[in-house]
Amino acid sequence: MKIKTLLATSLLAGTALFAGNYNVDPTHSSADFSVKHAMISTVKGNFATFSGNFVYDEATKTLKSLNGTIQAATIDTGIKDRDDHLRSADLFDVAKYPTITFVLDEIKGDKAYGKLTMKGVTKPVVLAFENGGAATDPYGNKRVGLGLTGKINRTDFGISWNKALETGGVIVGEEVKIDVALEGILQK
Repeated sequence: MKIKTLLATSLLAGTALFAGNYNVDPTHSSADFSVKHAMISTVKGNFATFSGNFVYDEATKTLKSLNGTIQAATIDTGIKDRDDHLRSADLFDVAKYPTITFVLDEIKGDKAYGKLTMKGVTKPVVLAFENGGAATDPYGNKRVGLGLTGKINRTDFGISWNKALETGGVIVGEEVKIDVALEGILQK
């Protein structure tokens, strides 16, 4: 019995040796979104400044943890007036709520379960998860690629400003599509 316990402990310890801490490389990552405008077209944007870290077990090819922070004031849709309005108290209220955060709870198959916090409201979300795997770059750095995509309802997070259209409907859709591509660098 002791030999089995020792063997199991050794295997678990060996697996832990392959798990590494990775910092998100913002030059090879993106935090993008899209939302319907006037119910007829789609506006796309991104957040320019974000950071994060995760633990990835290369032996089992599994993500163990993930934490990310977006600087809400860096929202960019390519139109200054619209971006200023998005930063205002009507929508993201970046003066009061400067960050958006995501904390992973668990991965089950191709789904990532976690908690998203925007405008001071934390809600559970389920996102599609893509494990891009690991590679070593030409400079000897170990890298891992991950993807998270999905949809949220912005009003669930208190981002509810809108205007009615004469033709029916509203100016800004409630459903927001999220597309996050992360590349992390192993910390030595």
